[in-house]
Amino acid sequence: MVDAVMSERLAISAGATTRLKVLDRLRLGDAMFRNMTRAAAIGVLLLLSGVIISLVQGSIPAIRAFGFGFLFSSRWNPVTENFGALPAIYGTILTSLIAMLIAVPVGLMIAFFLTELSPQWLRRPIGIAIELLAGIPSIIYGIWGLFIFAPFLQATLQPFLINTLGNVPGIGSLFAGPPYGIGMLTSGLILAIMVLPFVTAITRDVFEAVPGVLKEAAYGLGCTRWEVVRNVVMPYARVGIIGGIMLALGRALGETMAVTFVIGNAHRISASILAPGTTISATIANEFNEAVGDLYTSALIELGLILFVITFIVLAIARYMLMRIERRIG
Repeated sequence: MVDAVMSERLAISAGATTRLKVLDRLRLGDAMFRNMTRAAAIGVLLLLSGVIISLVQGSIPAIRAFGFGFLFSSRWNPVTENFGALPAIYGTILTSLIAMLIAVPVGLMIAFFLTELSPQWLRRPIGIAIELLAGIPSIIYGIWGLFIFAPFLQATLQPFLINTLGNVPGIGSLFAGPPYGIGMLTSGLILAIMVLPFVTAITRDVFEAVPGVLKEAAYGLGCTRWEVVRNVVMPYARVGIIGGIMLALGRALGETMAVTFVIGNAHRISASILAPGTTISATIANEFNEAVGDLYTSALIELGLILFVITFIVLAIARYMLMRIERRIG
């Protein structure tokens, strides 16, 4: 009897010891995972801080030489070392706006078609084709835009816009001038093609995440397909839609090679969207290797700092909008 009791106690003790070892192993694994994720997050912050510090340090000579006037000056003369960022800022914002005005409606319509209207056999080919657009290197877009797309626009769309809208009061100045082929409009169209996969893929995913019971209930009440999309799908998925749009806008703001090929690289501001211009990334890509002198290099680095600030402001505004929408919903 005593031996049986002792054996039982030993078994219980061994089982408790085994459980303690398992719990210790789980705690150790959890602590390691927690520390690894914390280190990854801190590493991202350190990397971002390093980028900011490098940009600020490299921009100090230009900041001291030009001050805030650098943001509002249109001059760009490497010979006299007189630099201004306004044409590049203007071109960056204008081409991105053109791209978003085209890509967002088209991307939303494609997503609507794929989730609500397309037959099942057609969804996969179209979806794959849209996603493949995101995998094409930007330099390929630039070469195609320079040798194929720009001559096509020069011979067709741009003369049409000049003849039909060039003399309209109020907006005629936007379409004035000769058809260069390259320019702001061409860059905006190329960017629209490049960011279209981001808008389409994200909005398609958030549309598919809408519970089917909500749409079925709307159809049961007699709503048309457009009313279901407008009153059910769009409100439910608006957070994801805004996120996709802002992701695409960030991509458009920082695009370099494709824009460099087709924008014309002219440091001037023109009211016409058909005229050549430049962007921040295109200016840096074109001139950094040829920059002679500390002030010239510092001016280009300050352009990079300005692009960083613009992107940060755009992402901050997007985050604020998402927080307000989530607060209103929740």
